[in-house]
Amino acid sequence: MLNRTKEYLKSRHYRYEKSYIRPLMTPESVYVFKFGREALNNRVIIRYSHTWTGRQRINEIDLRLHKQKHPRIFRTEDELLAYLESRLPQREKREDSEDAK
Repeated sequence: MLNRTKEYLKSRHYRYEKSYIRPLMTPESVYVFKFGREALNNRVIIRYSHTWTGRQRINEIDLRLHKQKHPRIFRTEDELLAYLESRLPQREKREDSEDAK
């Protein structure tokens, strides 16, 4: 799940950690994906279910980058990757300039 996102983060030298949560009261499963350079302070929460054929269907992807108040909600991995490609380079430049000071 989210193989292209994992490859994108690896190419940008981000570490990540994944864990699965199976809630008791809902039919959806939850996949939590934490990533970051030094600290794993960014989260992607994927809510998914299974079709009658056994395939995984992503219902919702929530992204919360460090210090964001409200999560960004996406329907597909393509939307998530487009957002990450627009936001992560800006964040990296900001972090590099803060490190230089």
